[in-house]
Amino acid sequence: MIEIHEVSRTFAAPGGGEVKALDGVSLRIGQGELVAIVGASGSGKSTLLFTMGGLSAPTGGRVVLDGQAVYDLDQGGRAALRRDAIGFVFQTFNLVPYLTTLENVMLPAILAKRGRREAEAGAMRLLERLGLGDRRHHRPAQLSVGERQRAGIARSLVNDPGVILADEPTGNLDPESAGHVVALLRQLNEEGQTIVLVTHDADLAEQASRVVRLRAGRIIEDRPSMRKLAS
Repeated sequence: MIEIHEVSRTFAAPGGGEVKALDGVSLRIGQGELVAIVGASGSGKSTLLFTMGGLSAPTGGRVVLDGQAVYDLDQGGRAALRRDAIGFVFQTFNLVPYLTTLENVMLPAILAKRGRREAEAGAMRLLERLGLGDRRHHRPAQLSVGERQRAGIARSLVNDPGVILADEPTGNLDPESAGHVVALLRQLNEEGQTIVLVTHDADLAEQASRVVRLRAGRIIEDRPSMRKLAS
């Protein structure tokens, strides 16, 4: 489903020179996998996720999603791919503060030019499933941190994407809320959803089926998780 071929990504360093965030990374993620990308701060894990999702063009190499070379597309084509084929979950939620929970979840469907009635029905189904039906008219500031993250996950699912990319999805959550999010991601994966998540949480990483470890922009480990080995 996702193929990354010899991907490199460099950034200009303060004061001159370059920083190599990714250094010849190759990775294949199959349909239905739940993959955790781990590593120390600055190892390149978020850069890899954003490059995978069409948000950060690589300096070299290729990213292929479902047979489509992502960076062969122009900016509009990549935006359409992100809208239709990828669901993003962010650590900071990225909810629009002046929209209600329902409107936030509907937003990607509206941008995809689905009818308002269809978008609203799909968003409500997801909110009910995630236990947020009674919070549909609340704005983000009126939600708990855990509720905001669940709203972000609902939004990522509304266009029925082929893959979910989650950047530190439990990073801002208390242990109880984090546990709910982990259980939800596992349930979605068990239903066939492909999920790639970046995390610094070792316990969360072992809930995946596969763990990919980065160091200095290179993959140094790619192994089944302890959960997968135990199953």
